[in-house]
Amino acid sequence: MSPADLPALNASLNSLSAVLLVLGYRRIRHRDRLGHRRYMLGALVCSALFLISYLWYHYLVGSVPYPRHDWTRPLYFTILVPHVLLAAAMVPFILVLVWRAWREDFARHRQLARWVWPVWIFVSVSGVVVYLMLYQLN
Repeated sequence: MSPADLPALNASLNSLSAVLLVLGYRRIRHRDRLGHRRYMLGALVCSALFLISYLWYHYLVGSVPYPRHDWTRPLYFTILVPHVLLAAAMVPFILVLVWRAWREDFARHRQLARWVWPVWIFVSVSGVVVYLMLYQLN
């Protein structure tokens, strides 16, 4: 696998993470804790693999500037800026969320998850949009 393949891998991992997050949410709404745990751990693994691959890619390639100078440019940065800020900010919250679930502190897990889950979904989906705009928009 070359560095040129990593952005597509990253977008795939983000997409899979978003799907697993939605499935995990659906499972807990149906009171299926085991299904919820499995899907959410899958989303966590996908997000962790994404982060490793993303950091490796940018270590090898560096920063990739947005190539277009048209109406999509402000849209791209409008999506990119909150994506990056929220992605960085949410890592410790996800770790606390997992820790609370691990310790079976479900009341506090649920309180935090109400805030973390939508942000995690946003970061996963906006990551795919950033990929499409940066690498696939012709």
